[in-house]
Amino acid sequence: MQIALVTETFPPEVNGVAMTNQRLVQGLLQKGHRVQLIKPRRFDCLPPESPGQRIHEVFGIPIPNYPGLKMGLPFPGELEQFFEASSPDVVHIATEGPLGFSALRASRKLGIPASSTFHTNFQDYCADYGAAFAGRAMMAYLRWFHNACALTTVPDPSLIERLEAAGVRHLEMLGRGADTSLFNPEKRDAGLRSSWGAGDRDPVALYVGRAAAEKDIPLTLEAWASAKETCPNLKMVVVGDGPVRKRLEAKWPDVHFAGMRYDEDLARHYASADFFIFGSTSETFGNVVIEAMASGLAVLTYDYAAGRQFIRSGESGLLVPLGDREAFLAECRKAVGRPDLLKALGRAARRTVDDYPWQKTINQFEELLLRAAKRDHNLARFDIVPEVADTKPNL
Repeated sequence: MQIALVTETFPPEVNGVAMTNQRLVQGLLQKGHRVQLIKPRRFDCLPPESPGQRIHEVFGIPIPNYPGLKMGLPFPGELEQFFEASSPDVVHIATEGPLGFSALRASRKLGIPASSTFHTNFQDYCADYGAAFAGRAMMAYLRWFHNACALTTVPDPSLIERLEAAGVRHLEMLGRGADTSLFNPEKRDAGLRSSWGAGDRDPVALYVGRAAAEKDIPLTLEAWASAKETCPNLKMVVVGDGPVRKRLEAKWPDVHFAGMRYDEDLARHYASADFFIFGSTSETFGNVVIEAMASGLAVLTYDYAAGRQFIRSGESGLLVPLGDREAFLAECRKAVGRPDLLKALGRAARRTVDDYPWQKTINQFEELLLRAAKRDHNLARFDIVPEVADTKPNL
């Protein structure tokens, strides 16, 4: 097939959406498909070249508080002309911003089937950024956007239930895989641990992800501080960057903030820790959970998304009820006092993700794109403005 994949974010940017898109593109190319990657233009690096891949970059503007990320703003008619010339069999839209909107509008106008992915709970983020009043309008837009597509992939069964309750249709489960070659316990680095002030027997707790309000990093750090009362040599490392990093660094001077880490360096950071603490309640999946498990870490997280899919609590990780902060703090304190349990959980976590290679996800994605390309989804109808004042329940 000729597949156009439209995304607001792609490596070298580091986030779950970008890395997932890269995996899917690489997998499609390896299976012999041709991919047209459409994304905002970057001036700090050249687009990567691969056989079978064509890259079309559009004008973009920086997203406030997120250095390196851009919002794609194609010129009027640009994507329509591009699709008309390149004739994709299906347009897959990974992000719902202005670039995704333009791609959806162009594909519908030309009669090209479009599919999409629900990657991010933007309707929930409104409250995290002091705009809870906008949550209903955001959900109305997301519902309209995804219902205009032949199908929408979703990484978690419970999220499918939430979206269906909010009136989103044509949802298909598409999980995530584990890169067990990159993320591997064998990449543990004593020198890196020493730079954190950790000796051979000192436990190290880790957080990886955006330093953003919706990730609730303060809960993770509170859990570490609470556990440190019973385990004084417990170290804490935060990997990632974002709008709240400086504020967190000022409040938590004993925490090692490592900033953004990439590829092998990121894998070393994972493998050199002992315990992964992840208190976010805003994930659609949570790639970092499965990366930590592949790295042989015991994981403490809430019972939803990737945690619910991959962890058997007490056997391959630790889960607490979603949103129960006191249970989260208590479980962290208890786990740190049992180093043998942490090691056993880490070994079981690695065995668990060995059964979930990325190839399974790529094969399923290919099947869904084939289905979307053949689906007659009322391509003639395209309402430009979503109905906000509706009766569908708000997420």
